[in-house]
Amino acid sequence: MSKFMNPTKVVTGPRTRFSYANVWEPKSINGGTPKYSVSLIIPKDDTATVNKVKAAIKAAYEEGESKLKGNSKFVPALDAIKTPLRDGDKERPGDDAYANSYFINANSSTAPGIVDADRNPIMERSEVYSGVYGRASINFYAFNTNGNKGIACGLNHLMKCRDGEPLGSKSRAEDDFADLDDDDDDFLS
Repeated sequence: MSKFMNPTKVVTGPRTRFSYANVWEPKSINGGTPKYSVSLIIPKDDTATVNKVKAAIKAAYEEGESKLKGNSKFVPALDAIKTPLRDGDKERPGDDAYANSYFINANSSTAPGIVDADRNPIMERSEVYSGVYGRASINFYAFNTNGNKGIACGLNHLMKCRDGEPLGSKSRAEDDFADLDDDDDDFLS
């Protein structure tokens, strides 16, 4: 383990749920540069992770004060700029996956490393999907682009801890065919 602690880096708890998991191929949003991305759903009662995230956002704010100040005379207050920790109950009402949770949208221009709970690389794409539970290694940094100022979240790596109910409208092939009776397969006789 590294002796240097990066105050802007966080590894989430194992109950973090991955949503909108574009972790195998970069995807372009509104014609922008293609990026790998995931929405990390963190239960509000995972106070250890929530507190680590809040501390890392504050550290990123302090590290990035000169960037946030830009050409203006003052650094905007932390509560006056965009931050990545968002309240699922307020911003996604009616979406059960985001109930009683915070969420963070993390992205990267490089592919995240993806491992299982034993730290073995996961190569099978169907293993990591929207709905799986795991840990995420993320980092926070200040940005000031075209008048937009805030703290953003970078995606480093993902660890799958356990399967979950798939989120979204697409089902998994294993689930679609799980309840078939093998006797139905004898259509040639």
